[in-house]
Amino acid sequence: MLTGNQEKVRKVNKSIVLNMLRLHAPISRAQVANLTGLNRGTVSNIVNVLIEEGLVFEDEQKGSGIGRPAISLGLRPDGGAVIGVEIGVDFIAVLLTNFVAEKIWNSRIQTDPSQSQTDIISQAERLIAQALFIASEQRLRPLGIGVGLPGLVNLHQGNLIMAPNLHWMNVPLRLMWNQRFHLPIYIENEANLAALGEYYFGSARNVDNFIYLSAGIGLGGGIMMGGKLFRGGHGYAGEIGHIQRDPAGEQCACGRIGCWETQVGPRAVFHRVKKELQNHSDQSLLVACSGDVDNLTFEMVVKFALEGNTLCRRAIEEVAVNLGMGIADMVHIFNPELVLIGGAFIQAKDILQPIIEKTIFSSILQPCADGLRIAFSERGADGCVLGAIAIVLDDILHEMVIT
Repeated sequence: MLTGNQEKVRKVNKSIVLNMLRLHAPISRAQVANLTGLNRGTVSNIVNVLIEEGLVFEDEQKGSGIGRPAISLGLRPDGGAVIGVEIGVDFIAVLLTNFVAEKIWNSRIQTDPSQSQTDIISQAERLIAQALFIASEQRLRPLGIGVGLPGLVNLHQGNLIMAPNLHWMNVPLRLMWNQRFHLPIYIENEANLAALGEYYFGSARNVDNFIYLSAGIGLGGGIMMGGKLFRGGHGYAGEIGHIQRDPAGEQCACGRIGCWETQVGPRAVFHRVKKELQNHSDQSLLVACSGDVDNLTFEMVVKFALEGNTLCRRAIEEVAVNLGMGIADMVHIFNPELVLIGGAFIQAKDILQPIIEKTIFSSILQPCADGLRIAFSERGADGCVLGAIAIVLDDILHEMVIT
């Protein structure tokens, strides 16, 4: 019988081997031993167990050399199914993948922020049930469900503590869905998940120190340090949208005054455009929104700005400056290699990027600028839900929850 310490070492070694296969497969057992520093006997025993568990396959490599052909190892796509969920302020997205994160099925539905918490959670549960049914049809065992939420998440409890833009408080979602689906449930802030998704599958692959910013209804941030998400004591780190930048500014949805997210993002753009329209009529904009500025969308504002509408372009440019100033402060605190921008910002990249870069690099100390890159996400709206897949795989590959 293995002691507690021996069992822990076994699980750690299994996770090391799995992660090495994720990064470098196809590779041989000898190569795994060389890359991990584990002895060949240990690697061989672990690989045999992983093959029995259906997570790893081995295949004979064909070659023209003399001697026995090498046996290569890889992760089995049919090793299991993973479900990623994002509950946004006005949408729910669900993604089903196999063990190597290849998409099997996905769905995205719009929700009304005025809907009750119970209704929105029920809609999400129906989509998850649909994903589980499809997984069972393909004979894939479900490994876990990752969930991204727009608010403060207590990682230890698995509770959504507060989501100002959803008006939700103290939702024990992990407990609820553990009981309903009988699977491991991973609850996390949506921006943290988007950062993890970028680290696994996107623009931040192989970048161990970066900051991810995402704008939707609010402004979220994910901070990766040393290849790990920086979560703080209880998982609340990264609420950068609620840094106070203007004590005399507007009231935020969180109840405080002058939070950064009141200066940047789609709502800040709408506010500026509406304010300008009160003083100066713009027939093209008024026609586009049928005479009611409340019908304006961020996509419409970006489109008009790119087509040369001065009012819309000025609103976006002002947001770009405020973004750049806030990012410059974060660069001084965290000294990242990369600042990655996602969410709704991507639509206005051509206007935002040059202004953000100019503002940042003219504001920060020169040593902090060395090697710093500013980039926009290539994953678009899928960043968080991919991160929800990544957090399940990350736990399996690093903590080895499978027995």
